[in-house]
Amino acid sequence: MIRSFRLIRLAVLGLALAWTAPSFAQSFEGLDLGAASKKKKRGTTPSKKKKTTTTRKTRGGKSTKTPTPPEEDAAASTETPAAESAPAVATPAAPATTTPAPAPTPAAPPASASTPSSGSSSGGLGLDLTQEAPKQTAPTMSFDAVDVSGKTADRQRLDIAVNLFKNDEYEKAAMSAHELLADAKLAGLHTEARYVLAKSLYRMGMYHSSLGEFSKLLALGPSTKFFKTSLEWLFFISRKTKNETVILDEIARHANQEFPEKYRNEFRYLLARYHFVRGRALDQVGQPADADKSFEEVKRLSLSIPRNDPFFPRAKYLEGLSAFRNGSRTKDAASKRGNGEMLASVEAMKEVIRLTRPMPGKSAEQAKLDKSLRELAFMQLARTHYGMQQNRYALFYLGKVERGNTQWLESLFEASWANYRVGQYEQALGNLITLSSPFFREEYFPEALILKAVIYYENCRYRESNLILQDFERTYLPVHDQLEALVKKNMDAGEYYSVLAEVQKKNKDGLEKNETDIILERILRLALTDQDLSKTNDSILELEGEMDAFANRADTFKYSDLSKTLLEGLKVQRTALISKAGIMAKGKLETELVALKQLLANGLRIKFETTTKEKEFLEEQLKAGGRTAIVKKYKYSVAVSDDQLYWPYEGEYWRDELGTYQYTLTKGCIERDTANRNVQSAEAM
Repeated sequence: MIRSFRLIRLAVLGLALAWTAPSFAQSFEGLDLGAASKKKKRGTTPSKKKKTTTTRKTRGGKSTKTPTPPEEDAAASTETPAAESAPAVATPAAPATTTPAPAPTPAAPPASASTPSSGSSSGGLGLDLTQEAPKQTAPTMSFDAVDVSGKTADRQRLDIAVNLFKNDEYEKAAMSAHELLADAKLAGLHTEARYVLAKSLYRMGMYHSSLGEFSKLLALGPSTKFFKTSLEWLFFISRKTKNETVILDEIARHANQEFPEKYRNEFRYLLARYHFVRGRALDQVGQPADADKSFEEVKRLSLSIPRNDPFFPRAKYLEGLSAFRNGSRTKDAASKRGNGEMLASVEAMKEVIRLTRPMPGKSAEQAKLDKSLRELAFMQLARTHYGMQQNRYALFYLGKVERGNTQWLESLFEASWANYRVGQYEQALGNLITLSSPFFREEYFPEALILKAVIYYENCRYRESNLILQDFERTYLPVHDQLEALVKKNMDAGEYYSVLAEVQKKNKDGLEKNETDIILERILRLALTDQDLSKTNDSILELEGEMDAFANRADTFKYSDLSKTLLEGLKVQRTALISKAGIMAKGKLETELVALKQLLANGLRIKFETTTKEKEFLEEQLKAGGRTAIVKKYKYSVAVSDDQLYWPYEGEYWRDELGTYQYTLTKGCIERDTANRNVQSAEAM
C-alpha cells in the first residue's frame, strides 16, 4: 500500500514537471519584455542595446563635443533643433535593433530548479496553463510592436548620419545622407538628409558643393522645414568664398522672404550689391532705363541699413557709386540734377571715410575690410573732383592712398593727369617713372606713354615726343590687332574666357610664351582690371581648386557615388561661371579696344602736331640763318630740404624710392622760365 502510494506520488510529480517546462519558457520571454519596458520608462538603457546606447551618448555627452564655427553660433538656435532634434523623437523604436535573450529549452537542467519560483510568481503556473498560450508567442509580439511598417529602421539610418556629423566624421555623414537621398522609397526623409549633407560639405570646406545642396533646399519653397536656416547658411558661405557674388543670384531669388533680424542688414547689403552689378551690366548692353531701376534699388536698400551697422559703410559706398553714375549720365552734367547727384556721391564717400577710420577694438578682418574700402572711397572722391575740373582736390585725395596698397599704382597714374592739368610736369613725369619701372613692367597703363608724349610736346621737346610715340605704337599696336581679331570672331562667351584661362595656365605652370602669348597676357591683365570680372575669375579658380581637392580625400569618399554627383554639380556651376565671366570679358575687351583705338588715334594726332611744329621750327631756323632756337636750358637747383638727400638718377631703380621720383625738365620752350626749382635730381629722382 505504501509502495503503491509512492509510485502514484512519483507519477504526479513527473506529470507536473512535464506540464511546467514549456510554461516556464513562455513566462521567461514575457517577463523579459516587461522588464525592458519598465527599464525604458525609468530612463535606463540596457547594455546590450548598442545603437540605443550610442544615440543616448551622442545626445547627452558627445553632442557638445562637435566644435561650432563662429559664423554658425548665430544660427545655432535654429540649426540644431531643425535637424538634430527630429531623429531623437524616434528613440522609442530602438528595441527593434536589440535581440531578446534566448529562452531556455524545456530539457535544460536549471528549469526544474526554477519551477517553484516561476510558479509562485504566476499564481499556480503549472496548474493554470491553457492550450491557447503557445499560439501567442513572445517573439511575434516583440516584432510586431517594434517594427510594423519599416519606418523605424529608416529613421535610424538618418540618426546614424546625424550622429556621424556630431562626431565630426563629415565624410561618412555626407555619404550616409546621400545614400538616403538615393533611395526613392525614403522621400519623406530626403529634406532632412539633404540638410545634413549640405552642412557636412560646408564643414569639409567644400563651400561651392554645399551651396549647391542648400540651393536645392531653398528651391523647395518657404513652407519647408529648413528654408529659413538654409537662408542663414548662405551668409556663412559668402564669408568663406573669395567672391561674395557667387550667392547674390540665390539671395535675389528669395528677396521677398523675411530674413532673421540678425542677418537682415547683411541681406540688404548683398541685395544692393546684386542690383549694382546688374545695373552696370545693363549699362554695358545699352539698356539704361532698366539700369536706372537697378541703381534706384541700390539707393533704397542702402538707406534701409542703420548707420551703426557694420554693413552700412559698404552699402553707402555702393550708394555713392550709383549717384556718381547717375550724375555722369545726365544729359547736362552741369544742370541742377547733375550737380545734385555729384554732390550726393561726394557726401556718401566722405561718410564712408569717416566710418572706416582706424579705431581700437576692431577685429583684424574688419580692420582689413575698412582699410580697403577707405582706399576705394578716396579714389572715387578724386575721380569725382577730377571730372568736375577740381584738380587740386583730386590730388589731395589721391595723395591719401598709402604707398604699396592695392590702388596705389592707379592713384599715381591718375595723379599724373591731374598734375599735368595744373602744369606740374615734373611731378607727373616722376610718377610715370615709377609706373615704367621693372617692378611693374607687366601692368597695363598704355595711356601713360601718351601723357608722357604730350608733356614733352608741351615743352617743345618734339624729337623726344616722337620717340615716345614710336615706342607706344611698337608696344600696343600688336595688342590692338590681337584684340580686334578676338572681338571679330564672335565666339561664345565661354570661349572668350577660355582664351584668358589658357594664358593663366601658362603663367601658373611657368611655360615658355611666344610673342602672341605675351600679347594675350597683356590682354588678360587688361581684362582683369574689371573688378567684377576679376572676382568671377577668382570664383572659377576657387571652384576648380575644390574639384581638384577630391583627389586628396579618403578612398571611400573619393570613389563614392556622392563624389561623382558632387563633381557633376561643380562642373555645372563652373560652366555657368565661365559663361558669366565670358560675357564680362567680351564686354571689357570691346570697351578697351575702343579706348585703345582712341589712344592710337590721339597718338597719331600728337605725332602730326609734333611733326608740324618741328617743321615750322626748322623753316624759321633756315630763314634766320640757323640762329633761331625754340628750346633753352632751364635754371634749376639741386638744393633739397634737410630731411631729403639729393641723388642723381642714372637708370637704376630701388623699391624704397618708388613713388618719390620727381623729374626735372632741364630744357624746354624758350618762352617759359622754370628757374629756382627745388628738385631731387637733374633729370629724375
